[in-house]
Amino acid sequence: MPIFEYLCEGCDDQFEELVIGEQEAILCPKCGSEQTRKLISSCRAKFGGKSAEPGQAAAPASAGSGCSGCGGGSCASCG
Repeated sequence: MPIFEYLCEGCDDQFEELVIGEQEAILCPKCGSEQTRKLISSCRAKFGGKSAEPGQAAAPASAGSGCSGCGGGSCASCG
């Protein structure tokens, strides 16, 4: 049961919907409109404890001089 992202063309609300089987119409939870369209979601992949956007290289978990909590040097506690 995948979760898809949708955009309501009536009120421009963006929302996620759990799709079970072959649902015909996805209603906007904000305005109730049936004029919704499925959006293309960007995939995220995890590599070595770090998330990477498509087309970007992920930093290895041992990279950076971060604290022992994250190891990447990008969280607020690492400064």
